[in-house]
Amino acid sequence: MRLTRKRLCSILIALYCLFSIYAAYHVFFGRSRRTQDASLRGLRKGAAPARERRGREQSTLRSEEWNPWEEDEKNEQKHRLQILNKSTKEKKDFHVQIWGKAAIGLYLWEHIFEGLLEPTDVTAQRREGNLIVGRTHYSFITGPAVVPGYFSADENNVVLILNGREKAKVFYATQWLLYAQNLVQTQKLQHLAVVLLGNEHCNNEWINQFLKRNGGSVELLFIIYDSPWINNMDVFQWPLGVATYRNFPVVEANWSMLHNERPYLCNFVGTIYENSSRQALMNILKQDGNDKLCWVSAREQWQPQETNESLKNYQDALRQSDLTLCPAGVNTECYRIYEACSYGSVPVVEDVMTAGSCGNSSVYHNAPLQLLKSMNAPFIFIKNWKELPAILEKEKTIILQEKIQRRKRLLHWYQNFKAELKMRFINIVESSFLKNNKG
Repeated sequence: MRLTRKRLCSILIALYCLFSIYAAYHVFFGRSRRTQDASLRGLRKGAAPARERRGREQSTLRSEEWNPWEEDEKNEQKHRLQILNKSTKEKKDFHVQIWGKAAIGLYLWEHIFEGLLEPTDVTAQRREGNLIVGRTHYSFITGPAVVPGYFSADENNVVLILNGREKAKVFYATQWLLYAQNLVQTQKLQHLAVVLLGNEHCNNEWINQFLKRNGGSVELLFIIYDSPWINNMDVFQWPLGVATYRNFPVVEANWSMLHNERPYLCNFVGTIYENSSRQALMNILKQDGNDKLCWVSAREQWQPQETNESLKNYQDALRQSDLTLCPAGVNTECYRIYEACSYGSVPVVEDVMTAGSCGNSSVYHNAPLQLLKSMNAPFIFIKNWKELPAILEKEKTIILQEKIQRRKRLLHWYQNFKAELKMRFINIVESSFLKNNKG
């Protein structure tokens, strides 16, 4: 009996040792085998899905969503964020509110800042949006319900966007400036900047009294057109942008926009004024028969509003033309330039100074479109429309691949142009407002 018990104990001890050895082996060596087996199974079972994923990625590159400069954009955005983070590293949270009381405000918010607005209905009485850039919180409000004295200033720092193009607009803009100035004087507002759609002849003397250097409350003025006031210290040039008042949309580049053959050499959709360079342009197009190769839709009377049909036709003209002809109007800068860029249609710009007080600033010489030129816009600049036939003849010889590369360059430039303006605007506003906070 004792032997039996002894044997039994020995057997149990032996089994215990064997089990321990097996368990140890399984723990230390089985895991790597399982990992390898799983990897092998993954390779075998996952091969098809991986190919499908690659297929989806490749099909995406061939789809309407393809972004031809995605890597460049990522690198540039990373670089800009690094600069912005560095500049705001030691700053506390900062809040800026933008009051959009002119259509150009939508270009700033939706096209340059790439912000959204709620509600999306463009006819809503009040629309709002919010963004955080670095450590700064930007809010935007616009709409007919936003009127002086009937809404509260939620922040100490305000950017007011106004239209001062004509007398009626100046009267309305003045009411806003008086209201904002009163808020500053009663210490309900600390800092004020203005983005102004200036007069096309650059006659903007009415706003002078509101500038801080003249005893007013406006610390910074961003002004459209080549104003002689531009000094890059407290007055800066701002782009006209697209015609948001006509509901021109934010356009996303796609594969077909870049790669499709465009059926028209050029386009011109617009009003023909008597004895203007636009009339000379139409005559030159007709003389050589190039009007048959271009999308030309001329009207004799300007129409302030678009219909859904006219907007679609205009967008189709831009999308289907390699060049967009941009004759000077009352001012050389026009919405058409930026709208052409949106569709990768190269602007052919009449590079002449129009009548009025524009040009000859303390920064720039007497030449138009200084903001665009300073940022190396890849346009075709001409002094006279007599140069156009030679340009169109050359255009006929350019192969599709070269046109694709040109479209990429233009669209890439335009994206960078907007991103650079955003960074400039932010840096100017923040550095000025924060500096004055300290002083």
